[in-house]
Amino acid sequence: MMKKILTALGGFAFWGAVALAHAQATTSTAPAAAPVAELQAGFMKSVRGSVQLLSAAGAPRDAKPGDALSAVDRIVTGPDSSAAVVLRDDTTLVVGPSSRLDLKEFHFNATTHEGGVLVSLLRGSMRMITGLIGKTNSDAIRVETQTATIGIRGTDFIVQADGQP
Repeated sequence: MMKKILTALGGFAFWGAVALAHAQATTSTAPAAAPVAELQAGFMKSVRGSVQLLSAAGAPRDAKPGDALSAVDRIVTGPDSSAAVVLRDDTTLVVGPSSRLDLKEFHFNATTHEGGVLVSLLRGSMRMITGLIGKTNSDAIRVETQTATIGIRGTDFIVQADGQP
């Protein structure tokens, strides 16, 4: 059965560390060694445990803090693992243990703050704290699960999917 939890912090012990990751993400910028390119959607802010990034071509690589994230990457976390991602518009995504999240679309104009985000949570959990795109146009932020597409009206929420249709 698909679960959708749209409450802040819920009962997850994991989410206590999420607030710290978001606070750190909003007070710092991308590493100087990794210049932000227009095709780069964001970067890995933190990685705990076993986390892999899969490119659109399906090539896996172990994720580490500072790694670039393209507009169409997949993030896979193992048990007792998590990852925090900061997108170019300062949206923060925190992916929980045993999760699979596809960043399916990301575009952002830093001058006009227009853009769009589409993520697909295939299994596990994620927390999203929207950035400039969500503040400018909340309709431009979408989250898909196997049974629903969620339009975002808030700025901080949690989604959980069990991965079973």
